[in-house]
Amino acid sequence: MSDRPALDAMTPDEAAAELERLALEMAEHDRRYYEDDAPTVTDAEYDALRKRNAALEARFPDLVRSDSPSRKVGAAPSAKFAKIRHAVPMLSLDNAFSDEDVADFARRVRRFLGLGDDARLAITAEPKIDGLSLSLRYEKGRLVSAATRGDGQVGEDVTANARTLDDIPDRLKGFAPDVFEVRGEVYMTHADFAALNARLVAEAGEGEGAKAARQFANPRNAAAGSLRQKDPKVTKSRPLRFFAYAWGETSELPGETQSAVVAALQDMGFQTNTVPQFGQGEPLMRRLDTVDGLIEHYRRIETARARLGYDIDGVVYKVDDLDQQRELGFVSRAPRWAIAHKFSAEQATTTVEEIVINVGRTGKLAPLAKLTPVTVGGVVVSNVTLHNEDYVAGRDADGQPIRGGRDVRIGDTVVIQRAGDVIPQVVDVVIEKRPADAQPFRYPDHCPVCGSKAEREINPRTGRLDSVRRCTAAMTCPAQAKEGLKHFVSRNAFDIEGLGETFVEELFDAGLLRQPADIFRLEFEPLREAIEARRRALSEARRQAEGKAEPAKPAKKAETSKAIDNLLAAIDARKTVSLDRFIFALGIPEIGESSAKALARHFDDVPTLVAGIDAARDGQPGEDWAELSALRTIGGTTFERLMAVDDAKLADFDWKPLRDADLSLKANQRVVLRERYGEEGDGFVEALRRAKAGGPGEAFLRLTRDSDIGTVATLSLIHFFAELHNREAVGALLKASVSTTNERAASPPASSPVNGKTVVFTGTLEKMTRSEAKDRAEALGAKVSGSVSKKTDLVVAGPGAGSKLTDAQKHGVKVISEDDWLALIGEA
Repeated sequence: MSDRPALDAMTPDEAAAELERLALEMAEHDRRYYEDDAPTVTDAEYDALRKRNAALEARFPDLVRSDSPSRKVGAAPSAKFAKIRHAVPMLSLDNAFSDEDVADFARRVRRFLGLGDDARLAITAEPKIDGLSLSLRYEKGRLVSAATRGDGQVGEDVTANARTLDDIPDRLKGFAPDVFEVRGEVYMTHADFAALNARLVAEAGEGEGAKAARQFANPRNAAAGSLRQKDPKVTKSRPLRFFAYAWGETSELPGETQSAVVAALQDMGFQTNTVPQFGQGEPLMRRLDTVDGLIEHYRRIETARARLGYDIDGVVYKVDDLDQQRELGFVSRAPRWAIAHKFSAEQATTTVEEIVINVGRTGKLAPLAKLTPVTVGGVVVSNVTLHNEDYVAGRDADGQPIRGGRDVRIGDTVVIQRAGDVIPQVVDVVIEKRPADAQPFRYPDHCPVCGSKAEREINPRTGRLDSVRRCTAAMTCPAQAKEGLKHFVSRNAFDIEGLGETFVEELFDAGLLRQPADIFRLEFEPLREAIEARRRALSEARRQAEGKAEPAKPAKKAETSKAIDNLLAAIDARKTVSLDRFIFALGIPEIGESSAKALARHFDDVPTLVAGIDAARDGQPGEDWAELSALRTIGGTTFERLMAVDDAKLADFDWKPLRDADLSLKANQRVVLRERYGEEGDGFVEALRRAKAGGPGEAFLRLTRDSDIGTVATLSLIHFFAELHNREAVGALLKASVSTTNERAASPPASSPVNGKTVVFTGTLEKMTRSEAKDRAEALGAKVSGSVSKKTDLVVAGPGAGSKLTDAQKHGVKVISEDDWLALIGEA
């Protein structure tokens, strides 16, 4: 939280205001995490808030609030369960985020116990399971109750549910004191989590909304949501497990050290980390005597993290001697004798199991790494994009190392990063762990779907061989046609309710869809057959997953008829869309939402768009003009200056700074030009002369001069509409009675308070969807950005706002609520 005001510069009033905000914000995060099992921030973001709160309280001890997060554990138990008061509070742990924090912990313990640096101090180290805390009370060896942590003092009574877990014995083995409370974590393995989500998707039936609503985000949420069910039968159907690692109230203990008692828990019938789990090598809990030993074991567990098959988010250190634990006691919400050394929430190490090639809607052969599943930033990651051919090889087409290339091979150990909402990516390959027989990945030169040749073209931005290899079969390639249809119905394109990606695939495979116009020609009876076939397949998959012998019952005809009527009505409702959505839906390479909106400002409808592109094609410049104008670092101003240079000045041109001073070329521009045209300068002079001779017409310049379109996108549009089958596909849509509106072409009202301003939306919007907010803002003349910078004018923050809110505070950008935004634009 270094972007916040420095503590020594804060006034007491400022500190009190921030402490109040932190208390409210963290209470809301606690509720979402503990009660709803649906957190909206990562562990790292939450930990940063806690650290800031602790630092403020240390600087201003008189301002510590009664509802301070430093005094609270968890959240209040849910009202839907009976309550159980813990005889011994279930406290939390303080966190360590660095090796030095661990050393400080050991020094504090020694100082409190009066131990010298040479005195032996045994500390245990074990994985910190990322699940739901549970306390099990046994009386005379029999399970009598089970309670969640709740707020640390009172938890939820989940006894009936806990009894359904195979890892929780109803009777202890060999140890039966009057009272013995076993504490640990309910969790779910990665494999079980994936299987559960697949089953929930099958049960959800039709519609992408149902699919999203039924899936769990990660194993921790799945475990918590499964245990906290009103019906124990639901809990029993979920693959839950339990690790024991601690205890609460006891009338007798089976050992005098932490490690001895945990080992005894294993003998009583519980799973613990004192023995290898799931065949994973040595025990993960160890008893160590030095800080260096603790750190070494932390690194070992961090490296093994991806191979465990379940989520951990750090390593817990505990003073081993129980007498020393009692002497150390507790402070506030945590024991003095334990600390959690947290992993980075944004990175994890795992293994590449396979590299596969997917063919996208534009024919791009996209490499994807299949990983041993690992949780990064609160999300289970099992696949990660490898971007392109050069990225995988670590070298370009000429065999030269490239910046950012990874040389990723099957079997490699890789570091995965996921920050905030960013797509997971490979940030490093651990070369020292590479298998001896690992071979460089051989990229295919033919499409893996249709077998057509796959080529790398010259990139107009660089003048060099493109890093992307594409299938040359265009829409005749089934993969491109199928992916193009998925894009066509996507949220920011035609957005047809009930026609999600999976259903598009099934209709394509059934032969009902081949091009976008086919969507608007769908009829009742073929749809009925396709839907019934789909439901039979889903029911059979669910039957097999649940191990049922009897065949699934067919869906009722009335339900099928209603689903078809709803889908056909949704399709009919989308026969009229805005022109920018129509353009974006076509899936033209280089044409994103911004470019589509810009084109809608230039043209009234589809016929005028096609005519305008044809005119641009007729006025298309020569290859040298197009290439030079598209080179990276050569912006519009520089290019116009190059086109205006006098031919006489090119007669004795070379790259010496004095010679090209009249062109005002910057160093990075000279580097790019030299790379493309050669060191001598003659190649650049000849290309410049040819570019000046082959300049474009006005229709071409009309598009390229628009910063949201540019040369590369204009050339892509020309290429797209030059293909006969693309023109026919667009024409077929118009013949299927698809029409467009063009409200975006209108200028924003002069009275718009946000015209020309850059706006960012973050957090949860409660009165409109993100797309609705974006559309309305742009209609009022605002530019909606996905990130916050110094140029941002306004941030609209809803509940759960994370890093973007932090960036706004860092840059001093004005932040308002959703209600304030609606009031600002006159829609309160």
